[in-house]
Amino acid sequence: MFESVTVIGSGRAGSTIAARLRERGVAVRDEGELRLLCVPDRAIAATAAALEPGPWVAHVSGGTPLAALEPHERRFSVHPLQTLTLRRGPEQLDGAWGAVTGESEHALARARWLAETLGLRPFVLADEARGRYHAGAAIASNFLVTLHEAAAGLFARAGAPPEALVPLMERTIENGFELTGPIERGDWETVERHRAALRGSGFERAYDALAEATRA
Repeated sequence: MFESVTVIGSGRAGSTIAARLRERGVAVRDEGELRLLCVPDRAIAATAAALEPGPWVAHVSGGTPLAALEPHERRFSVHPLQTLTLRRGPEQLDGAWGAVTGESEHALARARWLAETLGLRPFVLADEARGRYHAGAAIASNFLVTLHEAAAGLFARAGAPPEALVPLMERTIENGFELTGPIERGDWETVERHRAALRGSGFERAYDALAEATRA
């Protein structure tokens, strides 16, 4: 659908996306048919405003509404629902989902094309639902890092190898997030021992909030 794309931004998303487009035979060059903004969310509006109207313009943010692409009318977004790193290549997009948003069927068709070209499985996301969607993505990915850091710190202080947590976390996902452990069993004595062990760690209140949410 687009033979050439201008990728604006060379961070984790921009580098990965540009590499995948080249891999799929799409020219990545200046003055492309699509101007794809892979810049930080706070820079999207200013970057879009500086572009001459005419070509299609899109961004890859999960939380930023399409209004940030004004004054462009031919616009859409594709958000790769994946955590990206500069240490890996475009293969990290394979099999991930991609949220596509557009204000017309023409826009959605182009968004789906881009998602599929990148190796993503597209689903339509309403522009007004971005807040809930992006909060869910952040909980699933960003807070996983926080939880691992807290768990690894406890393991280290207990003399246990923190790397032993990784198979446990991976198996929890493989098991379809089936809940096990003391809260599932109603073993509140063990939960109280956890609270005692966490005193002074800075994670006590977070544990209490997560325990209450897990019990519910």
